[in-house]
Formats: sequence, C-alpha cells, structure tokens
Amino acid sequence: MGKPSKRQRASLAKQPSEPQPLNAAVESLKSYDKTKFDQTVEIHMRLGVDPNQADQIIRGSVVLPHGIGKTQRIVVFARGDAAAAAEEAGADEVGQEDLAKKIKDGWTDFDVCIAAPDMMGLVGPLGRVLGPRGLMPSPRAGTVTPDVGKVVSEYKAGKVEFRNDKGGNVHAMVGKMSFDANKLEENIQAFVDYVMGLKPQTIKGAYVRGVAICGTMSPSVRVAI
Repeated sequence: MGKPSKRQRASLAKQPSEPQPLNAAVESLKSYDKTKFDQTVEIHMRLGVDPNQADQIIRGSVVLPHGIGKTQRIVVFARGDAAAAAEEAGADEVGQEDLAKKIKDGWTDFDVCIAAPDMMGLVGPLGRVLGPRGLMPSPRAGTVTPDVGKVVSEYKAGKVEFRNDKGGNVHAMVGKMSFDANKLEENIQAFVDYVMGLKPQTIKGAYVRGVAICGTMSPSVRVAI
C-alpha cells in the first residue's frame, strides 16, 4: 500500500467512527474532498447467509427511483416481435446466432445481457464467457423473460442486478456523488428494502450484519439500518 495522498488523508479525517443514520451517512459521504470526476456511489451489505446453501443465495434486480447516473449497454437475444420490442426500447444490440458468435469470440463490451426464453438453447453454451463476468441471463434475475422490451426499458431507467459473493456480501452501484442527497438516500433505501425483502426463511440469527456506502475513491461510511 502506498502512502495516502493529501486528499485521502483529509477524507479519512472526516470518516465517522460509528454507523450513521442514512441521511447523516450520505451527508458524510458527500463531505469528503472532491475528485476531478463524478464518483460512483456503491452500497455494500454484509449478510448473515451461508453462500453454500442454495436456499440462501441472495440474487435479484431492482429499479432504483433515480437511476444510477450511467447509461447501461444492453444486448438482447430475441427474434421476431420480441427483437423489435427490444430495439424500440433502446437495446444497444439485438441478435441471435450472429450475436452468440461475437460473444463466443470474446466480445463482452456491454453491461447487461437479456434473453427471451426461446433463445436459451443458443445462450446456454455462452455461460463460460458470460458467467465469470456476471452477465449470464437468469430467470431469477429477471434477464430471461418473454417481455424483453419491458426489461430493457427498466435497465435503461436504472435497474441494478446483484448476487451475493462467496462471503455472503451484496454489492451494487446506487448513484453518483453529484446526485442530490435526498436522491441518493431514496436509492439506497430502495435497495436496502428490496434486499431485506429477500430474507430466506432458513436464516438463523441476524440477516443484515452491516451496511456501508462509499465512492469510487472515497472512504466508506457505515450505515445504521
């Protein structure tokens, strides 16, 4: 680890030592010294789940009230009317065999991959490429759907997808540092509420063990939930 910069030291000096109510946590985050670019704001939730238990996998997607401040690049596997609906909704690329070959050859310059159910025979073999990058379409995440146009519109409006990691943690982007504080608060609360609603019945003990927010180049702030 290199020596912290002057900006980093100044930000660390402002870092609260205890979890803060959401409004105060956002205020603290936005008080850190500014960078030359608009930082992405992320949320990290430590959950009391066992990632090795299939019924305790926390995965899903949620449309945030104020978007994420980023235009997501979306590809769609569909044909016929579904393909037309995807294009009308703003998909960046729609295809079938041609798109599958492009991805198989290593192209993954996109953020979301959506597929109509009748295309999964074509998409399934792409799991080796898409899976490790978190891009594989899934019914549970809502990215395998007959209504591809609607899902494209949701992602363009600020839908985020998430899945717990091997440590039982969930991570997601919830906006930009330039967002008004109240918009960040509402996005964060919407994400937390959604994850809380996914609590497995088999959980023993605390479900949410910790929540923190941070910027791309800013220290974290723990949130009291």
